[in-house]
Amino acid sequence: MPTLPPKRRLAAGAALVVAALVTTTACGGGDGDGDGDGKGAGYNAALNKVAKASKKTGGTLRMVGKQDLDSADPQRAYYGMSWDFMRFYTRQLVSYDTKPGKAGTKLVPDLAKATAKISADGKTYTYELRDGLTWEDGSPLTSKDIKYGIERIWAKDTITGGPGYLRQALDPKGEYPGPYKDKSKDKLGLKAIETPDDKTIIFKLPKRNGDFEQFLAMPSGSPVKAAKDTKAKYTSRPFSSGPYKFDTYKPGKKIVLVRNDKWKKSSDPIRPALPDKIDVTISANLEENDKRLMAGDYDVDLNGTGMTQSGRVTAVQKHRDSVDNMHTSFVRYVALIHTAKPFDNVHCRKAVFYATDFASLQQTRGGKLAAGDIANSTFPKAIPGYSDYDPYGVLARKGKPDLAKAKDELKQCDKPNGFSAKLTARNNNPGEVDTAEALQAQLKKANINIEVESLDGADSASITGSPSVVKKRGYSMQMSGWGPDFPSGQGYAQPLFDSRFLVENGNYNESQIKDKKIDGLFDKAIAETDPVKAGEIYKQLDKRILDDADWMPFLYEKNITWRGPRLTNAYMSDAYNGRYDYVSLGVSSK
Repeated sequence: MPTLPPKRRLAAGAALVVAALVTTTACGGGDGDGDGDGKGAGYNAALNKVAKASKKTGGTLRMVGKQDLDSADPQRAYYGMSWDFMRFYTRQLVSYDTKPGKAGTKLVPDLAKATAKISADGKTYTYELRDGLTWEDGSPLTSKDIKYGIERIWAKDTITGGPGYLRQALDPKGEYPGPYKDKSKDKLGLKAIETPDDKTIIFKLPKRNGDFEQFLAMPSGSPVKAAKDTKAKYTSRPFSSGPYKFDTYKPGKKIVLVRNDKWKKSSDPIRPALPDKIDVTISANLEENDKRLMAGDYDVDLNGTGMTQSGRVTAVQKHRDSVDNMHTSFVRYVALIHTAKPFDNVHCRKAVFYATDFASLQQTRGGKLAAGDIANSTFPKAIPGYSDYDPYGVLARKGKPDLAKAKDELKQCDKPNGFSAKLTARNNNPGEVDTAEALQAQLKKANINIEVESLDGADSASITGSPSVVKKRGYSMQMSGWGPDFPSGQGYAQPLFDSRFLVENGNYNESQIKDKKIDGLFDKAIAETDPVKAGEIYKQLDKRILDDADWMPFLYEKNITWRGPRLTNAYMSDAYNGRYDYVSLGVSSK
């Protein structure tokens, strides 16, 4: 029989996945019997609940990943899966709670006895450390180790790649040179952090930032023992403050962690440390990885980005009890570039919203269960700022277009006969080019003629992330996806919409929005220490962006994730964008 052409194969595979999943939804999922029985715990058993809850220790947790950690150095890592994995060997003053779903975004004390004591003006944060904190060599972990680790972020010529939130919050003028150029005797010359004794650490901010503790919860807030700091080489052998330490690290091939026998459970209320060993294999063969997961050679995918098309079809048809349909905090979107005509006119931008068939885009990416829900807000549902505001009636029409309103908007932007535009999509992001071509066909019905240009995602920083290159190439629309650095409006939205984040290289304000009101709303929300009040301000920001049709969200992403039948204590955490909370996982002996 003839083979299906690529797009029909994609649609047929998506239909199989959806059909298979629909038949399983009534099965539900159980929590298991603790130790596990060698079988899956049930479809979606780890979605907002714990699959096979267990306190049993022992065994080897086997992971496989299509790509390595971007860095094992806590101050240099920026991949979400790296941050999740680092829970095994790094600790912070505060960290995310080990609970399923949205409850996992709550900050709880880690190295500190309690969350911060914050001064009345919101600028001073004081912590007292727990008793019994140690490094992997048994030496005490002190407040000075935490300060030194954070100071490494300033050594930008050596410690490259990680987030700069702490640097921006504590030293916005960039006055501190970093510990490697620090001329003070103890290399602890950053004035914004004080360590009056080994158990106390005080942060003094130049101005209020309600997300400051979120910054400290990132791996970049981890302590580093100065005597063990090998600078740029630290990534090859970090020194552990957590329950596991490095036994083997062969970049791009293998990571093996073993128990840190100097770690004390009494000093760590967060990490259960169930397995004896963590064994990670790096392999770029995605389909083979899926086959070996389903064969039981591995327990879980390190990267947590979901199975391949062929893998998920097999998984849901033959192993549905080991499948979780994970919601993530990623939003799929199209940026409408203000500097590109005719998108400098709000009505031309609105015409795209009305002409888009969101339901068809959802189907192209795999349907509701495999791809995610149709998006109405610029914010993901787990982030304060999300609301049910729907000015274009996207949800009311179940994602279907309104061509009459699209044509009316075209008249109002003085383009009654339509216009042409150029849309970019990444060819190494599964389904993105197909989705862009589906959008191309939809907009043509409103006489909006789109040319799709396929790009290598590895080049995005230098091409779509450069406004001058975007202008030179004539791009006016960019399709991509985005998830939060940390679960707040600042951690999700500021790089996307704040004009002060519009930069020439590595730019994520792809719509090139320059709106002083939006900038002001960010300032107001960031200065608010009450997250509920901050969330209300972010809702105003969301409304502003949607009303101006600046940026078009179309999906709240989901994926099909394999949960190995040996796994215990598995649950999806919103703090890690829909991945399992790796530090809680255990393995059964069966």
